[in-house]
Amino acid sequence: MTAGAEEPGAVLPEPPVGAAEIFGDSLPKARRYAELLADDGVRRGLIGPREVPRLWERHIINCAVVEELLPEGAEIVDIGSGAGLPGLVLGLLRPDIRMVLLEPLLRRTVFLDEAVEILELPNVEVRRGRAEEAHGDLLTDFVTARAVAPLPRLAGWALPLLRKGGSLLALKGEQAEVELAAAEQDVSKLRPNVSDVIRVGRGKVDPATTVVRVTVTSDGGSPPSKARGGKKKRGRKR
Repeated sequence: MTAGAEEPGAVLPEPPVGAAEIFGDSLPKARRYAELLADDGVRRGLIGPREVPRLWERHIINCAVVEELLPEGAEIVDIGSGAGLPGLVLGLLRPDIRMVLLEPLLRRTVFLDEAVEILELPNVEVRRGRAEEAHGDLLTDFVTARAVAPLPRLAGWALPLLRKGGSLLALKGEQAEVELAAAEQDVSKLRPNVSDVIRVGRGKVDPATTVVRVTVTSDGGSPPSKARGGKKKRGRKR
């Protein structure tokens, strides 16, 4: 499939051999999502045309392997979902989890709403808003984020959303250990926690996905001010 008319030659490759093992019965939905990213995602400026040839390894599978850290039935809030990485990928791969895609920008939430509808993902909810605005509204087991903000700022948004024992899973790059070491003191002031850097997807994606995990060790997440799983907030097309 050729995608990204703005840049001729941006071709979406077939899924790599390992994709079938990772996605199993969800592979058709993963393929459809990749097509949406390579077409609408590029046209709407959610991803760059140059990312299309490496969508599978660098983006989709890189996110999918994070599911190794999610127990059955987990509730997750994905902060700054953007084009759906990693939240939408995890939601389509794991129908047993409940995923909230939290994204402040209208054009992105419109894309996410459309993708959720096309892919028929009843376990995925799209909310337009900022993480700090959800404090006291959402309370969850995990918060995921990819390329959203430096760790101290991200933790400030994420930790109030977590139940005791819940974890922030921040997808980071090669400097994850350095970033965590520099931020650890600031993050510890936000809420008692333990933190580490782990790599998931070894043998499935190269390089393995690096995740900074911050697990809260005390109560302190604000109780939801509304019933959990409240009204879905959808942005209107303009």
